[in-house]
Amino acid sequence: MDFFKQIFKEKGTSFRKQLKNLLGFSPGSLVLYKTALTHRSVRDNADENNERMEYLGDAVLSALIADYLFKRYPYKEEGFLTEMRSKMVNRQQLNEIALRMGLKKITLYNKSDGSLKISQIFGNTLEALVGAIYLDMGYKKTAKWVTERIILPHMFIDDLEILEINHKNKLYGWANKNGKVLEFETVEEKMENGRRLFTIAAVVDGSRISEGKAFNKKDASQIASQVAVEILGIITIETSADNEQEK
Repeated sequence: MDFFKQIFKEKGTSFRKQLKNLLGFSPGSLVLYKTALTHRSVRDNADENNERMEYLGDAVLSALIADYLFKRYPYKEEGFLTEMRSKMVNRQQLNEIALRMGLKKITLYNKSDGSLKISQIFGNTLEALVGAIYLDMGYKKTAKWVTERIILPHMFIDDLEILEINHKNKLYGWANKNGKVLEFETVEEKMENGRRLFTIAAVVDGSRISEGKAFNKKDASQIASQVAVEILGIITIETSADNEQEK
């Protein structure tokens, strides 16, 4: 508690006001939100940073979005619903939403840590914030908040239906179609601020096409795949083919 008083004392009522503007309601337990908005780069203790809250918020947000999709699409199969949920809770998407919402302004993190520039800490913070709201206000009010503050204003469902987010699958499909050998190799693995940072390369027929960096191999390979798709012009090729068929 002393830590939070010290860190946020300069903000005082200003922090509460900013938080109220962001949330749209007056928070009950302020310490919950201070925890949710504190990154491990400034406080490593598990009870003083937002990693536990992020874990909770991730589960709550996933459940709420699953419920939303289940009701919105009463006749869609499980595969469609699962894919749509993945698109809605995509790390990059949540990070962009968090930035648009203004979370960066009230998140406490180490601004001099260069490794954070390639991470999705504000999307993670948004999940932690959902966890804090759940603990503070309960499930029903959290569901209402997520719908009104995240889904409706920021998640354009019709666009997400046609959005391709699995660049790795797209790259594999292109490789199989064109008789190419696609592999992913770990170029580098090092510690950054107490976390393991991976550099993964997309390799086509023995030639390294692109690289991606992230704090887990799955995200790093997706980033490498996205860059490779752009470099190889796969999106352009497929779009042009579709346009020709429409003509």
